[in-house]
Order: sequence, then C-alpha cells, then structure tokens
Amino acid sequence: MNIDKITFDCTGDPYDLGLFWSRLLERPLADDDKPGDPEALIADPAGGPTLLFVRVEEGKTAKNRIHLDLKPKGRTRAEEVERALALGARLLHDRTRPDGGGWVTLADPEGNEFCVEREVSTD
Repeated sequence: MNIDKITFDCTGDPYDLGLFWSRLLERPLADDDKPGDPEALIADPAGGPTLLFVRVEEGKTAKNRIHLDLKPKGRTRAEEVERALALGARLLHDRTRPDGGGWVTLADPEGNEFCVEREVSTD
C-alpha cells in the first residue's frame, strides 16, 4: 500500500493554508485551486504523497497525533525556521541540542504542528 495524500483539516480557507505550505515547501498549488475553494492541493513533483487541505467545521482541539518532520536542503535549520516564521508559522518548542542535533517544533497558521530537523549534510 502507498500513501497517496496527507490531508490537513482547516477551519479557514484551504487555499490560504495551502499557500503557506506551498511557500514553505517551495512547491506550487494545483493550477485550478483558488481562494474560497473547499480544498487545495500540492503535488510532489518527485512522486511522493500529495498534500490536501480541506475545510472542516470543527477547530483543532488537541496536539496533533501525526505531523511532518522536514529536513532542510540548501539552508540551515535556523534559516528554515526563520523563513517559516516569516511565512506565518509559530514557534512551539526549540529542541536544538548543543551538538547541533534535535529539532524545532512549529505550528502552521491553523495550529498544525511540524518539525524542522537538522539540515542535510553536505559531507
């Protein structure tokens, strides 16, 4: 079995949340997505799972039971965290260790948690 889509629920406009993730992941929203649509979609050009953003009535009430762990490419973790904050993310926890390991937990504009890990090594 393959993962086809990872779905994010949101009470706001799915296009707006999709746009945040589109900018964060540097992948375009689907060509036919527009503000006010009940859903928005980001495909992975490498063939990985699609991200689907869907409007729901009920808001988030607890910590996510599943989240994305992101690994920077071409930027440091600190640069990616600053970029995510500038795009509208919120800092939840900085678990960076003195040896450079660890991660930083952020929340997207709807409160969905995600982590930014150490950057890909160029060694």
